[in-house]
Amino acid sequence: MKKLLNDPQNAVTESLEGFTAVHADLVELSLDPTYVTRAGGPVPNKVGLVSGGGSGHEPLHAGFVGDGMLDAAVPGEMFTSPTPDQIQPALEAADSGAGVLAIVKNYTGDVLNFEMAVELAGDDDHRVTTVLVNDDVAVEDSLYTAGRRGVAGTVAVEKIAGAAAARGDDLETVTAVAQRVADNVRTMGVALAPCTVPHVGRPGFELGDDEIEIGIGIHGEPGRRRAPVATADEITDQLLDPVVEDLGLTDGESVLLFVNGMGGTPLSELYVVYRRARSRLEGLGVSVSRSLVGNYVTSLEMQGASVSVLRLDDETTQLWDAPVRTAALHW
Repeated sequence: MKKLLNDPQNAVTESLEGFTAVHADLVELSLDPTYVTRAGGPVPNKVGLVSGGGSGHEPLHAGFVGDGMLDAAVPGEMFTSPTPDQIQPALEAADSGAGVLAIVKNYTGDVLNFEMAVELAGDDDHRVTTVLVNDDVAVEDSLYTAGRRGVAGTVAVEKIAGAAAARGDDLETVTAVAQRVADNVRTMGVALAPCTVPHVGRPGFELGDDEIEIGIGIHGEPGRRRAPVATADEITDQLLDPVVEDLGLTDGESVLLFVNGMGGTPLSELYVVYRRARSRLEGLGVSVSRSLVGNYVTSLEMQGASVSVLRLDDETTQLWDAPVRTAALHW
């Protein structure tokens, strides 16, 4: 294992210290317990948004704290859910009086720990709602979940719900918007090579030189199948087809196409994937009206990518376009 680390046990803390020092105009760091909040505290009378999960997926989630997205993010240890005693104070720190929405990826630890933290925050008179993100079409159940996994579609949920909160919507409306996005986004990923969790010191799984894993999870969980290495177009088709089928896209619909890197794939290759996916969608009569390409929900240094498609309507398009200023997403 070759990584730019000191003690692997301190990797998350030292990374967060560096991140928050760079972006001190956007975020603040609490270390006891660990969570990241918007610099200057929550916006008065605005619904707060909080998300979180295991580290190793940067810039998710701390990179999306700021104007137009999250008010707090709760990072666990590498590929490990944050604990309730981290999540509860983050929820309370994000509450300016209008309530808080927790956006939770569907992993058993995340779900259970957020549920407990939400209950504890409720006991302290904080109103908190929850939306579960389960966009991965690869499998119904995995090593980490009951049901579908929450993966790259989380970015769209956080961005669009964040815009709804920023325009002044109440908690019930922001929650409904987030749920609508979660209901209309689907994702499928592929791994070309594994990643290594620092404190483990060895790859999380093995792939032969001539193998890829179709439907990989963001922690390296098994996907739908092992397959032989193929061209970029062939691999993209294997990712896009189940997404389109599951969404039930039809001629004339408008979508956001999001090609996400897993951390170890060059941007040039992600654009090759995007090119094919867009061509295929347009061939089906689907309009790709919004796009995003880059490393936003990573798996440390895993080589691979995911393709996400979000069905858009006039309101969600407007909310996607709304201003955002975070470390990882800004326009």
